[in-house]
Amino acid sequence: MKPRVFITRQIPERGIRMIEEYYEVEVWGEEREIPREVLLEKVRDADALVTLLSDRIDGEIFDNAPKLKIIAQYAVGYDNIDVEEATKRGIYVTNTPDVLTEATADFAWALLMAVARGLVNADGFVRRGDWKDKGVAWHPLMYLGRDVYGKTIGIVGFGRIGQAIARRAKGFNMRILYNSRTKKPEKERELGAEFRPLDELLRESDFVVLAVPLTKETYHMVNEEKLKLMKETAILVNISRGKVVDTKALVKALKEGWIAGAGLDVFEEEPYYNEELFKLRNVTLAPHIGSATYGARYAMAELVAGNLIAFAKGEIPPTLVNGEVLNVRKPGFGRYDAP
Repeated sequence: MKPRVFITRQIPERGIRMIEEYYEVEVWGEEREIPREVLLEKVRDADALVTLLSDRIDGEIFDNAPKLKIIAQYAVGYDNIDVEEATKRGIYVTNTPDVLTEATADFAWALLMAVARGLVNADGFVRRGDWKDKGVAWHPLMYLGRDVYGKTIGIVGFGRIGQAIARRAKGFNMRILYNSRTKKPEKERELGAEFRPLDELLRESDFVVLAVPLTKETYHMVNEEKLKLMKETAILVNISRGKVVDTKALVKALKEGWIAGAGLDVFEEEPYYNEELFKLRNVTLAPHIGSATYGARYAMAELVAGNLIAFAKGEIPPTLVNGEVLNVRKPGFGRYDAP
């Protein structure tokens, strides 16, 4: 008899096939998010869960999941999970770091370049037929953007993704500033990066990229006060979590010209609609697709499977988040025999 795993959204098939060797698998097959009441029912018989950022995993879930021993998060971040409570209950929590680093860093640059050069507005100009109607093939003042090469980039959060963004900045001969909880002298030497307190970074940077996890300390880290520190010509890019930025303050900054533009892949609520924000032409928007490449999403599925398989074998999962849980209970299900 195999342990049961419930997967809250369809993930790439190769991951599911790997999991099926060790678990009885049930998948929420609809594209929409699983309703809370359905999730509460499904966890009753689950020994393991595969979750997404949109799934709130808290004490109520744990109370309804008496057999639950491991949560394998299909994401790097895990602010949707009450990890402290999970640890108390002996529930292992894992995530999928590293495998989506390069894809997310690529997308940060896609947003940065799109905002800097007004790409979305220019695309619409061509698609709507406005270019043809205007009858001007080329004009010295048409769709002027902002230079990227040789400018200063400030990276807030200097973990795996922040460092990957910095590596790309080197190719653009940029001055690289960073802010993080701790200084990273080795990475400074490797990447030619300079540490700055947050306020100084915001004042000096032409482009500010947010790559921090969502914590109590980073909630609304970028607010009205911080936005007013930035250059009027600066561009803000957020590929971290939506709640790191105070949306009302950002809208005001974009409308009143405190900053030149923004690129957003994440929002304070998801899915999201904000008419005031979305009608602005100096912001480029995406629906949380930073890691959305075939390679990254396949690798995430395989890492989720690897974590579940290791646990089923009685081994410590490769990307265990809450190491303290090892003091509460050993990995494995005990009553099941691993293949």
